[in-house]
Amino acid sequence: MIDLNLLNDRQREAATHGLGPLLIFAGAGSGKTRALTYRMAWLIENGVAPYNILAITFTNKAAREMKERVKALHEEGGQIWVSTFHSACVRILRREIQHIGYGNQFTILDAEDSEKVIVRCMSELKLDTRYFSPKAFAKEISGIKDHLKSPEEFAAKPNRFPGPAISKVYASYQKKLMDSNNLDFDDLIFLVVKLFTTRTDILEKYQDRFHYIMVDEYQDTSVSQYKLISLLASKYGNICVVGDDDQSIYSWRGADIRNILSFEKDFPGAHVVKLEQNYRSTQTILKAANMVIANNSRRMPKQLWTENEKGALIKRLIAPNDMDEAAFVVDIILDGVKNGGKFSDYAVLYRINAQSRSIETECSTRGVPHRLIGGVRFFQRQEIKDVLAYLKALQNPRDDVSYMRIINTPKRGIGETTVKSIAEFASANEMPFSQALAEADQYSRNKGIAGFIQLMQHLSDFAKENIVAEIVLEVLEKSELELNLKKDDTEEAKSRLENISSFVSMAAEFSSREADESEKTLGAFLEGVSLVADVDSYKQEEDAVVLMTLHNAKGLEFSKVFMVGVEDGLFPGNQTIMTGDLEEERRLFYVGITRARKELYLSTAKERRFRESIQANSPSRFLKEISADIVETKRKRSQASAAKSRPDQRSAARPKSNNFLPTPKGWTLGFGVGDEVFQCKFGFGFVESITPAGADYEVTVNFSKAGKRKVMAKLSNLIKAIK
Repeated sequence: MIDLNLLNDRQREAATHGLGPLLIFAGAGSGKTRALTYRMAWLIENGVAPYNILAITFTNKAAREMKERVKALHEEGGQIWVSTFHSACVRILRREIQHIGYGNQFTILDAEDSEKVIVRCMSELKLDTRYFSPKAFAKEISGIKDHLKSPEEFAAKPNRFPGPAISKVYASYQKKLMDSNNLDFDDLIFLVVKLFTTRTDILEKYQDRFHYIMVDEYQDTSVSQYKLISLLASKYGNICVVGDDDQSIYSWRGADIRNILSFEKDFPGAHVVKLEQNYRSTQTILKAANMVIANNSRRMPKQLWTENEKGALIKRLIAPNDMDEAAFVVDIILDGVKNGGKFSDYAVLYRINAQSRSIETECSTRGVPHRLIGGVRFFQRQEIKDVLAYLKALQNPRDDVSYMRIINTPKRGIGETTVKSIAEFASANEMPFSQALAEADQYSRNKGIAGFIQLMQHLSDFAKENIVAEIVLEVLEKSELELNLKKDDTEEAKSRLENISSFVSMAAEFSSREADESEKTLGAFLEGVSLVADVDSYKQEEDAVVLMTLHNAKGLEFSKVFMVGVEDGLFPGNQTIMTGDLEEERRLFYVGITRARKELYLSTAKERRFRESIQANSPSRFLKEISADIVETKRKRSQASAAKSRPDQRSAARPKSNNFLPTPKGWTLGFGVGDEVFQCKFGFGFVESITPAGADYEVTVNFSKAGKRKVMAKLSNLIKAIK
């Protein structure tokens, strides 16, 4: 029996709503997941079969958390279908896609591979990539699919130039995907909607399966996602959506804030509940958040409040430049850890990925453990994509993209000209690339191609009889991908081997997990890889500072948050300032503020290096929307100017000789206080103090250009300079 007394009044109202549409406006930190999971458990307790409940969220991480929490509330909770939009659609397509002309052993292309197909289409259509951008075409086609237009429908109204060119590429692209039994990410929802609208019998089958539908983060739904949910809910009308219009920050990838603001119009008679009590942040942080978001006009009025403590003032950090800003941030983190805190208490959030570099460099130089979320994704690394291409080719022999990637990986003496010729033969004869390899006599006599065909036949036979973990090991051994890297005795090769080792561990974990055999297939493994998001890799238990964009931070919370680069031109960006539509940027600022539980730092630099130029930006206009009585300003002097101002500063001019004492393999501290040292980033300086720090030493150095810095001797490769 679930205990509804553990909910506040508004949460309880949402959890116990019966039939009909329900809209839950859930402010940041207001316990929306608790309300949703209790609602699911309450429905089961009141006679609804878990089989008849569908819960949709936006990340695998959120889906896992939701499922675990429902299971903890009710023993049958694990039977509810909880997944992301795309995972749910893949599951439906595996069962039904043959009704619209595809095979159910399809593979899913990532953005990079989709773009490769578009390049091929453009080449065949004689469209010069110097004038037409494949990346721009890919973005346009993605938007067309989100608006549920087929190539034929778009061709009827292709809009102004370059619409006709896009129309031709779209038609060619979609045909190539279908011929190779590939889907791109947008197809997952696009094709399910097509299936439901052309086969009403299949739609009704899923409507009867899902009597109750719940959608989390509804403010982030796109046109196609809205259509999908509307179709599924149209028979029984028991749709519950949870969201916060104040956190709608994804219009650039198709999210439409009108979906949540128009819910009552779209679903007449909807019951509306507002969750406004915040359980996350201090009163001061919430006061700032409320002040900022009140300046938006397109929103449902809400006022977050909390019974938490008043808390510390918001810290406004001002630094001379971006490197000093990074040093300022790391100073505060190290002081906090020295006083009993943990590195994992801290998150550094920024508007664009490029801002992470100075923070990463400072953390590395000073020995601060940190984790970058959303850099080069693990599954996008070359060596991992190579292994995945082999696996995808085994799963779907019609997958031309994968076959063209692996035919000469590692090198087998098959040149690009040969590969292009095979692709042209395949296209002319309307057959998959893999079939062209075997059927064209002129290619089958090539020893490299003959060996490759034999290899793929062996791997195909092996894959039919073995689990995923063993298939991965067999691919690595027989393809010689791993052996090829082992022959290359470089740091880069070693790093790639470590990544492959991690991938093998993932496959082993997948194969050993408790699940039905139907959920442990190669196809299921590849689906999981294709649908993973950047934030899914974030592990809260790891003691490291988290670095991520504000967009990636949505849905997460941290004890102490730094928002860096809060400057006009960067946040909000120049383009947004020129258009005058600041509402989404302001919502993003609001999201950043509400990630913090205890402390919030808002940082600006007077000068910032950006794209090889120096910019001098004004503080963000959003900062003026927070009243001065809850803000404490802290300034940092330039490290270089601080060093110059000291009269007893020893000259650290560069020695005439370029001979340095190298760091020995066994590694010992090769210098003492007063010695002149060199570090690749900061240059030359003199040692002022040395403090043991575990297996390393923290060294205070007065650098001639960078001023006084604390660096870890071993980690930063600090060496003694010899004249």
